[in-house]
Amino acid sequence: MEIDLNNLSLKELKDLQSQVAKAIATYDERRRHEVLVELDAIAKARGFSLAELTGISAGRKRSLSLAKYANPANSADTWSGRGRKPRWFSEALARGMKPEDMAI
Repeated sequence: MEIDLNNLSLKELKDLQSQVAKAIATYDERRRHEVLVELDAIAKARGFSLAELTGISAGRKRSLSLAKYANPANSADTWSGRGRKPRWFSEALARGMKPEDMAI
């Protein structure tokens, strides 16, 4: 992926900088989530829960929520469809987009 930084405007450079900062800040969290999803699938395939195998009480059962929607302007911004709607999702709906248009 080659980006010609010299041809970008100041606004585009600042947007890119914020996207990179966010990607760096959430990198470990995203990788950890991917591994947990994989481990959970392996445990379920063998008839166990991840909590049973690790000996950690889950308290209340929660399923891992995967991202269902991505920001059309920045695919690094995602939302699982749970909890409060992110601003970019609400703004896209106001512009006439449908949730299906942003589905991953």
